[in-house]
Amino acid sequence: MPFDGFTTSPPRFTAIPEQFFTDLLPQIDDLNELKVTLYALWRFERMQGGFPFLREADFAADEHFLYGLAEDRRAALAALADGLERAVRRGTLLRAEAQTAEAETAWYLLNTPRGRLAVQAIQRGEWVPRPGDDLPAFLRPQPPNIFRLYEENIGPLTPLLADMLREAEQEYPADWLREAVEIAVQKNVRNWRYVEAILKRWKTEGRDEQEDRGHSEEDRRRYVKGRYADLIE
Repeated sequence: MPFDGFTTSPPRFTAIPEQFFTDLLPQIDDLNELKVTLYALWRFERMQGGFPFLREADFAADEHFLYGLAEDRRAALAALADGLERAVRRGTLLRAEAQTAEAETAWYLLNTPRGRLAVQAIQRGEWVPRPGDDLPAFLRPQPPNIFRLYEENIGPLTPLLADMLREAEQEYPADWLREAVEIAVQKNVRNWRYVEAILKRWKTEGRDEQEDRGHSEEDRRRYVKGRYADLIE
């Protein structure tokens, strides 16, 4: 049956992790695995509230999806089980099994740091996923406190610096703060003025996600003389 085209303008999009295209897609050589993986990403994206997980029954409950695997329901369920098994072996999805009050249950989660923590908690009997539930607090690691981040990487705090750090924590995302400190450490320019200058430049000129990662020592020396050279005293 030909596709009649998208019916909304603009169409609604689903966020797909970039690594799906760069690392995962070139490896997938089975249609069942590809369909199950894409469907899981689509369902996870649309879950509102709570921690995203799916059971095999959740996949099977979507008749439209099953029909795309095979016209015969028995064959479609076999294709679903095969696709899930392949996605788990690939490492795209994680499967956690545990005994609940009702029966032995298996949950499928995306293979992310939070997903791996959740699987460990399920396997240890510390958490049983329920629809709408978020991860327990002990499964949500907090980013480093900005004071600790500064003291561990830059130097001792003063009352004035503490006030400046509090303001920066309100103004900039946590990952910006962490990466700006990392740049200061890499460049061996361990002072707050340098970190703050990087943050202000990112805010006014934009931040290239790739510009500060994966550089060799020689690259870093050239980089110091480049974009941030004017920030170094």
